[in-house]
Amino acid sequence: MTAQTTEETTEQATGKAAGTTTSFVPGPLDRTAPFYVAGHRGLVGSAIWRKLQAEGFTDLIGATSAELDLKDREAVFAFFARTKPRYVVLAAAKVGGILANNTYPVDFLSDNLRIQVNVLDAALAHGVERVLFLGSSCIYPKLADQPLKEEYLLTGHLEPTNDAYAIAKIAGILQIQAVRRQYGLPWISAMPTNLYGPGDNFSPTGSHVLPAMIRRYEVARLTGAESVTNWGTGTPLREFLHVDDMADACLHLLEHYDGDQHVNVGTGTDLTIKDLAHQVAAAVGYQGRIEWDTTKPDGTPRKLMDVTKLTNAGWTARIPLAEGLRTTVDWYRQHQDGIRQ
Repeated sequence: MTAQTTEETTEQATGKAAGTTTSFVPGPLDRTAPFYVAGHRGLVGSAIWRKLQAEGFTDLIGATSAELDLKDREAVFAFFARTKPRYVVLAAAKVGGILANNTYPVDFLSDNLRIQVNVLDAALAHGVERVLFLGSSCIYPKLADQPLKEEYLLTGHLEPTNDAYAIAKIAGILQIQAVRRQYGLPWISAMPTNLYGPGDNFSPTGSHVLPAMIRRYEVARLTGAESVTNWGTGTPLREFLHVDDMADACLHLLEHYDGDQHVNVGTGTDLTIKDLAHQVAAAVGYQGRIEWDTTKPDGTPRKLMDVTKLTNAGWTARIPLAEGLRTTVDWYRQHQDGIRQ
């Protein structure tokens, strides 16, 4: 599809020319309208799918990567033409921990850029009314003040180990803003903090810190290991949000928020990695020693999201970390044979 054709199709679908704006007031979404959740099998997408089902949405649209390669532009446009969604949440992404991001920066940049551009361009061409783009807290500068405010975006250098992924997510935020500016559509972006919960990646090479800890402490419990050694000093501070809270926040933002600026989604509180290790050990029932290899790096000293904008929009997190850990451990034990290891 050429740029000329795309623009003409978009104007026909939206009824708006470049530079126009609309008068949009957030409110309840139509529970019977077609609603596409891109990435509905992932950690975030599956939680959003569950939330929408629980809220009575009756026309949910999903496609696995085997059914639809979001990097294939023609296939994505054909999918939108066939399904005609009114709402879209873009939760599909290539994700991974520090090791994966640092080892495969080309993949994280290229794959995520193509996924985002294809989905957002198709949504624009087919006049999707409401889009929520999901990013990551890694979009903020490495040395930004804490807690991280939305206005800190693009004010400093990124963390080098995941800068490729961060750049892709920043591009997504800017594309949402560009659509708002050029076509007046009420599309929005949300940036979650560290997420955990059912459907997480527990792989020893591709997982983030919390699911990696759950896996290691569970293995230690099962094997009777006398101790578990963690990297660093345990002093860095991190924030964690249960993915079901994230899903609840997404629907809340779609129904209550409309603005150019992305919105941080988190708890607004953090804890040390050492405290987290003890809570994970308690959740899995591990009673051995918890030790620290201080020759290994700690990473960023603190990473906390400022959630003032989210709170002002009327939403706060509800699931305490201890409760979320217990349910995540239960889910992990029930699904070990079928999850990413």
